[in-house]
Amino acid sequence: MIIKRELRSAAGKAADKAEDVSNSKPLEMLARGGFAASGVLHILVGLIAFGLARGRGGHADVSGAVAELATQPAGPLLLWVSFAGCIALALWQAGDAIFDFERLPTKHKAGKKLQAGAQAVVYAGLAFTLAAFARGTGKDNRESTSDFTVSLMKAPGGILLLVLIGVGVAVVGIIYAVRGFRKSFEKHINPPSSPGARKAITALGMAGYVAKGVALFVTGLLVVIATVTVHPQQSTGLDGGLRALREQPFGVYVLAAVGAGLICYGVFMVARARLARM
Repeated sequence: MIIKRELRSAAGKAADKAEDVSNSKPLEMLARGGFAASGVLHILVGLIAFGLARGRGGHADVSGAVAELATQPAGPLLLWVSFAGCIALALWQAGDAIFDFERLPTKHKAGKKLQAGAQAVVYAGLAFTLAAFARGTGKDNRESTSDFTVSLMKAPGGILLLVLIGVGVAVVGIIYAVRGFRKSFEKHINPPSSPGARKAITALGMAGYVAKGVALFVTGLLVVIATVTVHPQQSTGLDGGLRALREQPFGVYVLAAVGAGLICYGVFMVARARLARM
């Protein structure tokens, strides 16, 4: 009995210590850098997408953006600094998923924790990509996504799982677009005191969230189509989704608009590094 009490006490102290670390000021500062890193990568993806609309080359996805970042002066340093920021933000979001939202009603608490956990996974994945390119082992996302699709389609239940993944990505895209139209992203930031700056941030957020929503929706739809038609080579992630946009009627203009919107989203995320409610 005494041993059990001591174990519970030790576990409680460890949990308190972990919570203190996850809410510490140094980690918060690094986590804000994760927003900035994400913003820079979205700006690069937007620029590449805008270039695709004008007939230029490039891969309009995370791997393409990271590869572009690596070519800049002090590229390896930029990659490692971005990696540190994304890891810190992943840890911060994981801390939110584990320790925060306890006073909310159960259904709201579960949703918030799930959202924070998903964000932690996203930023951890982004950090992994940054580290891979910093070490010189980064890969093209188009190939890896297509290979993953092929492998999963051969596994038991893989086709159903791929359809669910595609639907999930498309739904996330719809959620992003709705957030943009409703301006619900504003609750996550402390708005600037200047009315002009506040309007600019709101405009960037609206354009950015809607554009990212469109890009994710098309990407998810492409996964579903590639799976149902048994053409896994068509499942090429965000880059494939944006290229598919270009092939539609007036697609060049739509792709250019989405690229510009992703640039807006990137600028918004850079601003969020300073304005975010952590």
